[in-house]
Amino acid sequence: MKNPTRWVAAASGLVLTAAFLASSQDQASAQPAPQDTDPPDHVVRLVFIHHSTGENWLADDNGGLGLALAENNYFVSDTNYGWGPESIGDRTDIPDWLEWFRGPETDRYMQALFAEDGQNSSYTRLEANPGGENEIVLFKSCFPNSNLEGNSDDPPAEEGGYSVGGAKYVYNQLLAYFKTRPDKLFVVITAPPVSDPSYAENARAFNQWLVKDWLNENEYPHSNVAVFDFYNVLTGRGHHHRIIGGVVEHTFASGRDTSAYPTEDDHPSRAGNRKATEEFVPLLNLFYQRWQESTAGAGGEIEAVNTADATLAPLTPDAEGASPQALPPWGAALLAAAAIGSVVVLAAFIVAVVILIRRRGT
Repeated sequence: MKNPTRWVAAASGLVLTAAFLASSQDQASAQPAPQDTDPPDHVVRLVFIHHSTGENWLADDNGGLGLALAENNYFVSDTNYGWGPESIGDRTDIPDWLEWFRGPETDRYMQALFAEDGQNSSYTRLEANPGGENEIVLFKSCFPNSNLEGNSDDPPAEEGGYSVGGAKYVYNQLLAYFKTRPDKLFVVITAPPVSDPSYAENARAFNQWLVKDWLNENEYPHSNVAVFDFYNVLTGRGHHHRIIGGVVEHTFASGRDTSAYPTEDDHPSRAGNRKATEEFVPLLNLFYQRWQESTAGAGGEIEAVNTADATLAPLTPDAEGASPQALPPWGAALLAAAAIGSVVVLAAFIVAVVILIRRRGT
C-alpha cells in the first residue's frame, strides 16, 4: 500500500462517523417518552374526601386547589365533617377507610359519594355541573395519621391499628373494592407530615411503600388507582412529587421526614399547600389520561397497566432536590460531544503513530 497514513486517516474518519451516529441514536433513545398531562377535553366530575387540611388546600386564599382543578376541567365537590349516611364523613383516619370501601354499608356510602355534587368547603369551582356521577375520588387522612407506631419495615397486620403494619393491611384491603370499579379513578393523597420526629421514619417508610410497592406487591392489574405523595412534598423545600422534563420526579433528602411547612400546629402552611397544588394537578391529569387510555381498550375493558410502574422514574433520595429525570438536551449533547472528542483524539493518535513508524523506516 503506497500511503498507509491516508488509509488510517480514512478509517479513523469512518470510526468517527460511526461513533457520532451511534451517539446520536443513544441520545435519542435515552429521552423519556412524553407524558400526557393535558387536562381532560371535557368537564369531569371529581369528589374529595377530607377534613380541615383538605379544606385549607382547596381554599382560594390558601392552597388554591379548587380553583386549579376548575381551570383544568374538573367539576369539584367534597365531603367534610358530618357528611353522608351515618355521618361517615366524620371518619377519615386510615383504619376508617375499611368502613368506607370494605364495610357492610359500602354500597350505600359509595352511592352517596358518587352522586355528591355539593360543596362542603369554600373554594371556586366550575359553575355548570356536567351531570352524571363523580368519576374521580380523592381521599386523604389528616396529619395525625403520620404518627404510625411499630417498625418501618413491618409487614401488613390485620390488628395493627395505627401502625405501619396496620396501615399496609388497610390499603391492601381497599384494592379488592377498587378492582370492582374500573369505571372510577381512586387517588390516594398521603397524610401530611407532623413536626414531632418520634414516628417520622415510619411515616416516610409507609408512604414510600404506598408510592413504590403497594400496587406492585398486590399485582394490581388496573390503572384506576394512583398515589400523590402529599407527605413528601411537604417534608422539604426541594422534596417533590411532580412531572418535570417529561418524567415523574419523586425526590427527597434522607433524614428529612418532618414538616417543612408547619403552622402553629401541623396543618400545612399556605406556601406548602400552594406547592402541593402546583405539583399535584399535572400529575392528576396524567393519572386521568392513563386511566382513560386503559378504558379505551377492546370492548372498553381495563387493560393490565400498573400505574406505579407506568409513571414513576427511579427514586433518588440522596440529595435535596436531586432529580431522577433524563439528561436535558444540552446535557445529552455535551455528553455526546465528549464521547466524539475521545474518538477524535484516538484517531489522531493512530495517525501520529503511523507517521512516526514511516519516518523511522525511511
